[in-house]
Amino acid sequence: MDNNKSDIKRTSKNFDDEQKELDLLSNSGEEDNSSVYDCVTRADLGTESVAIYNNKFLSRGFSTKTNNDIPLSENYCDSCCKLSAYDSLIDIPKAADGVLYKVVEVRFKNSRKEFFKIDDDQEYNVGDIVAVESNPGHDLGIICLTGISALNQCKRKGIDPDSPEMKKIYRKARLSDLEKWAKFIVKEDENLILTRKIAQDLNLDMKMNDVEYQGDGTKAIFYYTAEDRVDFRELIKVFAEKFRVRIEMRQIGVRQEAARVGGIGSCGRELCCSTWMSTFNSVTTNVARVQQISINPQKIAGQCGKLKCCLNYEYETYLKELERFPEEKTVLKTKNGDAYHHKNDVIKELVWYHYKDDPTHLYAIPLKQVERIVKINKKGRKSDNLEKFAITNHKVNDYNLEIESDDLQRFDENLED
Repeated sequence: MDNNKSDIKRTSKNFDDEQKELDLLSNSGEEDNSSVYDCVTRADLGTESVAIYNNKFLSRGFSTKTNNDIPLSENYCDSCCKLSAYDSLIDIPKAADGVLYKVVEVRFKNSRKEFFKIDDDQEYNVGDIVAVESNPGHDLGIICLTGISALNQCKRKGIDPDSPEMKKIYRKARLSDLEKWAKFIVKEDENLILTRKIAQDLNLDMKMNDVEYQGDGTKAIFYYTAEDRVDFRELIKVFAEKFRVRIEMRQIGVRQEAARVGGIGSCGRELCCSTWMSTFNSVTTNVARVQQISINPQKIAGQCGKLKCCLNYEYETYLKELERFPEEKTVLKTKNGDAYHHKNDVIKELVWYHYKDDPTHLYAIPLKQVERIVKINKKGRKSDNLEKFAITNHKVNDYNLEIESDDLQRFDENLED
């Protein structure tokens, strides 16, 4: 809990630095108001950094920055999207027995996706930019799933495709729609820094994470995280006066924040929550203990400050495999004395034991040999010494690992964000 508060305070102190970075990314000359795209030409930023910054549509799934002569749909790339879904049924005809699947999945900024119904005389393809029903006005999004795949995805999420409350698609986006849409998209990063500054001036204990403008520019969604309830009535008044749009505040958890912002995990890959994971299951320290992972908060915590979601991936497998291993309280009776359990190595199928009078000397014994010793002990006999069965043995040095209990207990608090 204390770490999250420090993150909010640390973020609020970096407004000036972020503004300086934004200034560096701005044009050295006068802005061209006739263009709907912001251009960066500073060579000292690096080619890749400049390309990423110039592509304001990357969060919508467009691989490269485009211009007014090339339709945006031609640069749509599913691999650039967060929570992308591969259409394995793409080769199956969209119509079966003359019946079309009248539901499509539409992507918006980052991980926000919704389902919409289409009329009988409408047909759309993946990558088409469409104007969809919103409240108020209309929004612009990119179709990411069609046909039976969209229908299956809709049912998987528990949404009734025949519900009269499902919103509909109006039409394909016109050039005027795209120009207005692009004009507001290029303002999102700059306005995000400005909103953080405003929240700091009002002394609000909250962190602004993302800003998303509606396609017609009549509404803006502000995503934020906060530990406690925040009275942002005054904040909304300032936002409405400053941005001249309808304001919608959405509170998200720290895991949802990491999913929207994205990043690279300690494994070297993109965060699971920002690429494919759509639900967050509870993760406890017991999951790490079962897998015999060192309970080091700096290593088992993700970028959100919570336990890594990937700890759950092999948890069930470990539980199943550990059923084959003897219980930890099992004592091996040998001619050299009683041996006590130290740890299990599920991958190598080894069980580590030590003698009662020498706990620092460990013996790695294959699982089959341990089962053999247990059978001998059940017959009332003592087995040979562990040295005969061990494939390796070594003496460990005494050490004390000091970990503050608060650091461990904080993972088991507020598991559901």
